[in-house]
Amino acid sequence: MALKDILPSKLGFGAAPLGNMFRDIPEAEAQATVEAAWNNGIRYFDNAPFYGAGLAEIRMGEALADKPRGDYVISTKVGRLILDEIEDVSARDLGEKGDVFRYGRPNRIINDYSEDATLRSIEDSLKRLRTDHIDIVWVHDVAQDFYGDAWLGVFESARKGAFKVLDRLRDEGVIKGWGLGVNRVEPIELLLELDEPRPDGFLLAGRYTLLDHDRALQRLMPMVAERGLGIVAGGPYSSGALVGGPNFEYVPATPEILAKVAAIKALADVHGISMKAAGLQFALANPAVAAVIPGASRPGRIAEDTAALAEQVPEDFWRELREAGLVNPLAPLPGGA
Repeated sequence: MALKDILPSKLGFGAAPLGNMFRDIPEAEAQATVEAAWNNGIRYFDNAPFYGAGLAEIRMGEALADKPRGDYVISTKVGRLILDEIEDVSARDLGEKGDVFRYGRPNRIINDYSEDATLRSIEDSLKRLRTDHIDIVWVHDVAQDFYGDAWLGVFESARKGAFKVLDRLRDEGVIKGWGLGVNRVEPIELLLELDEPRPDGFLLAGRYTLLDHDRALQRLMPMVAERGLGIVAGGPYSSGALVGGPNFEYVPATPEILAKVAAIKALADVHGISMKAAGLQFALANPAVAAVIPGASRPGRIAEDTAALAEQVPEDFWRELREAGLVNPLAPLPGGA
């Protein structure tokens, strides 16, 4: 089933912040944020065991417990098991994102992409999410940013384990679709070149944004579109850098990135539009993108995201962005600008 046929709308909710990403979020604030998403009409929620060692799934399960299950779509991820035993959070080896969830639960996280671990991960997620089914399952982080030079070996382990079992679960109707949930384009390109298995789409975080899209445009986006698959664009604000935050790709933004943000914002200000509108609408203009899922940990952010999607952005803005060299010449722009 094509991703666009599974997802209820073009705007979803990325739950990473609910895992206490970067800060210790009060429980009431986390619950209110999910409630705000629901009240703003969002019906697609993406999660992962990795987010706060199960904390994001537990919080979302609590927040959605009284909602009709047939009214919303959940995706979560496999590749990491969350154990009951406690570990030293500061000693975790989490690749480039080591400190992102230091305020999450201290439960031990182990990486395992085997068939058995995939099935167990899904069962554990069902319990934390307090639901009887998961719609989409992403295989999480089989990429360089977590595994460095060893990533191809991890990918091969997932190919023999997670990919096969998820293909089967989809064919049996247990899940509606599966794919990779990664922060790099190379694993998706590699999977698309295999004859088997048959993924339904992908969650690509941070690689198709207004600030970073060159690499994805070279091969990945055309490959996905040609096959009739879809991309869920995660991190559309580039860890907050696009909307005035200090971080790009989970670390402090470089002067080059900050200069690019300032140049885009100068044009946005001239045309009276928000940076959120620019970011979300840019990503969705690519025909391969089925949905965007900005994360939020404060209720007020949700209304901003919803409004940004509906904001009227003049075609002159997009044309001037292109003329200024602030977007790749190959990037599709809204309205055919």
